[in-house]
Amino acid sequence: MQKDISILGSTGSIGTQTLEVCEELGIKVRAISANKNIDLLEKQVRKFKPDFVAVFDENSAKILKQNIIDTDTKVLVGMPGLCEISTLPQVDIVLTAVSGMIGLEPTLAAIDAGKTIALANKETLVAGGELVMHEAKKNGVQILPVDSEHSAIFQCLGGKYGSPFLEKLILTASGGPFFGKTKSELESVTLADALNHPSWSMGSKITVDSATIMNKGFEIIEACHLFGLPEDKIDVAVHRESIIHSMIEYVDGSVIAQMGVPTMKTPIQYALTYPERLKSQTAKLNLAKIKNLSFFKPDNKVFEAMNICREAVKIGGTAPLVVNAANEVAVSLFLSEKIKFLEIIELVKTAQKHFKTEKISSLTQILETDKAVREFIKSLV
Repeated sequence: MQKDISILGSTGSIGTQTLEVCEELGIKVRAISANKNIDLLEKQVRKFKPDFVAVFDENSAKILKQNIIDTDTKVLVGMPGLCEISTLPQVDIVLTAVSGMIGLEPTLAAIDAGKTIALANKETLVAGGELVMHEAKKNGVQILPVDSEHSAIFQCLGGKYGSPFLEKLILTASGGPFFGKTKSELESVTLADALNHPSWSMGSKITVDSATIMNKGFEIIEACHLFGLPEDKIDVAVHRESIIHSMIEYVDGSVIAQMGVPTMKTPIQYALTYPERLKSQTAKLNLAKIKNLSFFKPDNKVFEAMNICREAVKIGGTAPLVVNAANEVAVSLFLSEKIKFLEIIELVKTAQKHFKTEKISSLTQILETDKAVREFIKSLV
């Protein structure tokens, strides 16, 4: 199939798997990017021979430029570089897999250029969902979800939004590494404990978000924007086996689920090939081998993140942005072992109380608010 792609965040978990899918399907990789993992980035440049590579970190960009001077790949730098590879004329689809708020600006640039978006960056919709969806609608741009849960819903809906017969969405959650634990038990968990996810192999930031269940709260916010539903139409079921990736329920009580082995390559491939379906090299589902599927209610008293996100998306405006920015800094502090696990959510709650909600009017406002929240959280630690 003939589609040309730019990959924002090609050295992360989603990015590397996207390159594997591109290789399997014969999709031309026109541009790739990373922050500073230039060793892997150089290997990717030599293997996939993209026209451009964007490196966010300026010093790393200089080193890579020297390292690949014998290739035809042009090195771009910083946010301007990310935006440039997001708007290349020869590119059909832009997959955003960078971690954090860094993904918002190039995604908006790609939308403005009329590119199809394969979205794997949660923060883009959590922090700037109102603006992103408005711009996508204005430019007639399709946003295809890569998150396994939102891809599952998209598949259950047959790619059609706004059904008058839809009752609710049911996002499934693995429960993370601390499923069933009490708050007192969480007081002593370590970084290694938090990074030991039972089902998925992901980057460290999203793995910690899974441990706090913040990632599921973010997915509720994403679903509100992607599918145009209020948060009270979005339920969550803890499903430890990670076989059912999400479900939809119609007004007559019928429930449709999307199932598959827990691999990100399936939703990645579906986003890249939509509306077609092509054969995949991933393992097939064997229900007889699995035997049982279990479901539990989330423990929102121990894990408060989902309620925090539900409240934020109901308020709207900058409220979800504040939660996102505070969480991003708090997780970074936890990853560098400067705070304890439970302090992540406490810092987010503190930011919520401190910042007054404003209506979102521009990218500049989003970036300024994001910066203010980050500085506030850093000042507390």
